[in-house]
Amino acid sequence: MAFNPSASLLDALVLSVVERDDIYGYKITQTVRAALDISESTLYPVLRRLEKDQCLEVYDVAYSGRNRRYYRITSRGRVQLMLYRQEWMEYQNSINKLLDGGGKN
Repeated sequence: MAFNPSASLLDALVLSVVERDDIYGYKITQTVRAALDISESTLYPVLRRLEKDQCLEVYDVAYSGRNRRYYRITSRGRVQLMLYRQEWMEYQNSINKLLDGGGKN
């Protein structure tokens, strides 16, 4: 993607992925990377911030002799995701109007 993603967009994408089901960090990064060309090292701080902001809960599950860190969306995270979706629709409509020539006077 030629456009640089903002922190809010990354938060929205991560919350959207986690909303579907509890999921471990590596799988989150792979899912988001299917849409945006970003590194894993970019997403792990996003996960930590969302946990700190109480939008995600974290728990570990044993897997092949190691622990996998799983993420679950909280009720606060669901509210935040709803707000992001509303803002995205407004942003998308504004951008589409300009790109479609609607910004002409």
